[in-house]
Amino acid sequence: MKKVLSILLALALICTVFAACGNGETSSPSSSEPSETSQDTSASETSGDTSETSADTTAEVRKIGILAPAVTHGWVAGVAYNAEQRCQELEGEIEYKLFTSNNAEEMTTQLDDLKSWGAEAIVAFPQWEGMEVPIQQAIDEGIVVVNFDIEIAADGVYRVSGDNESMGVEGAKYIVDKIGTEGTVIVLDVPSSGSVAELRKKGFMDTIAEIAPDMTIETYATEFTREAGLADFADILTKHDQIDAVYSMDDETSIGVLQAIQEAGRTDIKVVTGGGGCQEYFNMMKENEDIWIESSLYSPLMVRDAVDMALDILNGEEVDPVMIIPTTVVDRENCDEYIDPNNTVY
Repeated sequence: MKKVLSILLALALICTVFAACGNGETSSPSSSEPSETSQDTSASETSGDTSETSADTTAEVRKIGILAPAVTHGWVAGVAYNAEQRCQELEGEIEYKLFTSNNAEEMTTQLDDLKSWGAEAIVAFPQWEGMEVPIQQAIDEGIVVVNFDIEIAADGVYRVSGDNESMGVEGAKYIVDKIGTEGTVIVLDVPSSGSVAELRKKGFMDTIAEIAPDMTIETYATEFTREAGLADFADILTKHDQIDAVYSMDDETSIGVLQAIQEAGRTDIKVVTGGGGCQEYFNMMKENEDIWIESSLYSPLMVRDAVDMALDILNGEEVDPVMIIPTTVVDRENCDEYIDPNNTVY
């Protein structure tokens, strides 16, 4: 009898538990009705998306002006080309206007035009004397000025430049690496370029004196053009039966030098250096297996860094007032990395 009562009590307890479970399920929200928690999550996500969209649409578009010289050399053309390319890549972040000029007076007028337009920053390549005062006035009026390449006496000006002396150092190292520590090297100086050639020559001469003191050095004057390189080096070839290498400071000069060597049928010259970043010169590097053709980059690509610096300053980022771009050596082994088929300018 006791056993029967125990069974009946156990069955009663089980029924009670099932009834309680049934009551819990019916009180939970149905799948068609979102819970309070899911509603809060959805609201939070929507708010985040709205905030991102708002930030994107209200981002401030900066106004940057570019001042460059009119084309007097392929390298100068490359500066204007690369500045405009970078500005186009920054579409949506900046508006830009680019002017080219033939002298300081014209550039000063264009600077005033950029002020009237509302330029917040100006990337300037002030190739002539006389730009110190108008640039200082722009800075005093609150405009950010980033000079490309040229150092001038203006308080508060920023600058992006290559390293001329380092170019000479790298040229010397390259020649010694290819011909050894003895031989005859022709140095093509360009006195008319002022400190540019002075610094490149200093870097070359100091380095040669250190690593190859027995090298024979002969120096001649020329210009930063292929026409001068051709004419001057054709004359130099008649004065020397043996030349091992040529230290040229400029890619376009070097193009003329290579033409003179070819026309003279000379096979003694093993190295021709250069400087700048000329696409035509890059393409010649692989074509000529008898001569090591080198360029110590002082590339117009650097102007892109000047545009970026101007934008960074306007956006409140801290930057160094002077950015010196290290020298990169380009020859047949890495020239593919620097060839831009879309660049027909320089």
